Amino acid sequence: QLQASGGGLVRAGGSLRLSCAASGIIFSINPMAWYRQAPGKQRELVATVTTRGNTIYAGSVKGRFTISRDNAKNTVYLQMNSLEPEDTAVYYCNGFPAPLWGNYWGQGTQVTVSS
Repeated sequence: QLQASGGGLVRAGGSLRLSCAASGIIFSINPMAWYRQAPGKQRELVATVTTRGNTIYAGSVKGRFTISRDNAKNTVYLQMNSLEPEDTAVYYCNGFPAPLWGNYWGQGTQVTVSS
């Protein structure tokens, strides 16, 4: 299972920290990622973190977001700073480059950024 949390309503320029706890897998051997889906749009990749902690970011969030993982806690994080209204979406964590289990995505966590 994937349990994402930490979303909420924030003003532009604000910050949020998302967490995603994974269970039922050997977390440490799986590359992980955060994705997001805005209303009326397709799900997109936001950031990835390898098993060794190497990271890659989408151009739209580079310099503002930081992905990290704690293998001891089976948890992946997304620190989001300088939030913009365009960041409004439901955020999901999952494996990378493919979902951990078929097409399972969990419930995600809603992030809403007001202008």
